[in-house]
Amino acid sequence: DAVRALKPDFDAMQGLKLGVVAPWSEAEAEAGADGAGDTPQFEVRAFVPMLGVPEDPVTGSLNAGLAQWLIGAGLAPERYLARQGHMLGRDGQVHVMKLGDDVWIGGDVVTCVSGTVEL
Repeated sequence: DAVRALKPDFDAMQGLKLGVVAPWSEAEAEAGADGAGDTPQFEVRAFVPMLGVPEDPVTGSLNAGLAQWLIGAGLAPERYLARQGHMLGRDGQVHVMKLGDDVWIGGDVVTCVSGTVEL
């Protein structure tokens, strides 16, 4: 609830890239403890006003960095589900899995724009 309630001052944040994460309640997290359930264990938000997107709906790189920290510190299992984008009307679900020394980030995507670049 605290992560969802954040109302950042984007003008004051110019030049900053800020990620925020918090665990869901214990009951909600236990429902998705094996990472295979539909209940996320963490809520994530990414504020990046300097990139022209005040809040990024889903950020793979942020979730990868958070996973390295959360799993490494024993704060998350080696496989879990995070949610990001809810406050933007998106329900991004990020699947996180540690295999050996690697952290894999995945999830379903929706193509909004496609095209080609010719160099």
